[in-house]
Amino acid sequence: MSMDDSDVQASVPKGLRIAGALAWHFLLSIAALYVIVTMVGYLAVVIIPMSIALLLAALMAPAVARLVRMRLPRGLATAIVLIAGLGLLGGLLTFVIVQFQAGLPALLEQFNASLEQIRDWLINGPLHLRQEQIQDFLNQAIGFLQDNQSALTDTALTTASTIGEVLTGFALMLFILIFFLVGGEGIWTFIARGVPRHVRNRVDVAGRRGFASLVSYVRATAAVAVVDAVGIGIGLWIVGVPLVIPLSTLVFLGAFVPIIGAVVTGSVAVLVALVTNGPVTALIVLAIVIGVMQLESHVLQPLLLGRAVKLHPLAVILAIAVGLVSAGIAGALLSVPLLAVLNAGIRSLLHEVDPDPDKVDVLHDQEAVPNSDTEKAESGGSAGSTASSSAGSSTAGSTASDEKAGDDPERL
Repeated sequence: MSMDDSDVQASVPKGLRIAGALAWHFLLSIAALYVIVTMVGYLAVVIIPMSIALLLAALMAPAVARLVRMRLPRGLATAIVLIAGLGLLGGLLTFVIVQFQAGLPALLEQFNASLEQIRDWLINGPLHLRQEQIQDFLNQAIGFLQDNQSALTDTALTTASTIGEVLTGFALMLFILIFFLVGGEGIWTFIARGVPRHVRNRVDVAGRRGFASLVSYVRATAAVAVVDAVGIGIGLWIVGVPLVIPLSTLVFLGAFVPIIGAVVTGSVAVLVALVTNGPVTALIVLAIVIGVMQLESHVLQPLLLGRAVKLHPLAVILAIAVGLVSAGIAGALLSVPLLAVLNAGIRSLLHEVDPDPDKVDVLHDQEAVPNSDTEKAESGGSAGSTASSSAGSSTAGSTASDEKAGDDPERL
């Protein structure tokens, strides 16, 4: 006897059918994710500069908009902001390098003195090592370096090629950043035109919410970086550690990589304190760095970053870990902004019904991540009234808005 498809389906338990369907969809999702990750890794030399350019565009766009409101041409405003931003960054890096070079002789002198103290402690301390044992250890270290000279040379060559790739990526990032600042609105409008008309407004608003969340993230991160640099800098100045200003500048630059950046640069400050002022001062500096990190994680992150992008600290840490493992420093830098953009865009798609892109100001949107319809109704705020009035609008009005979205390429 033969059984048709309906009989076979009926003979399979419902729970098993549901489990099979879920497993099948899960495998398809994993396969699609694998393809996406593989393509991103293959095109990393293009995607990473483009992502950094988008991050810098979110940082510089408010300044460009302010100059445009002062009746400067957008091209001239972009040139002014770009030159000023690159000049500021280059000045900070140059200042750090020059200050470290100026203080390097004193650091080397302190380092040699510290090595001498360590040698005396090893000989006269509880270990009671002999001078011959210490010299044998140094000879072994020198021999190890000589034996691995070829490997070190290959590493140097690889570093040289990496520097070339970094310079190429910087040029590409700068080129993309110029176009983002000059014509970002038109680029996004062109991309939104590829979406079906009946969902175009929702996708358009979701993208704008995502970029608004990115702008809020950059502003909040800059504020956190300033607090970290000032707090650690004041602590270093009080305990008498040299190179206070360049170390504070390093902390400021490192704080743009959430959690990890400030910890790494703070560790540099601890090492400098250890070399120059001894272990007691290093422990004090370590306590200062830990205190500032606690202030950041328990006060600044919830108040500033949490309010700006509405991300749980666990999500931030996991995103940084995944980005660091998959793409190194660039992944750690870009993972949290990417998560913030996706969070804002997806929540907009889920909770905003028939939105109006004209009402979203990406540079001054204080509610980049919309609340749910229930939360809006309970809050009774202007956002809720706007959403309800928009939800109650006629179908003809929605169609007219869609046509507007497709016909006006310069519209916000």
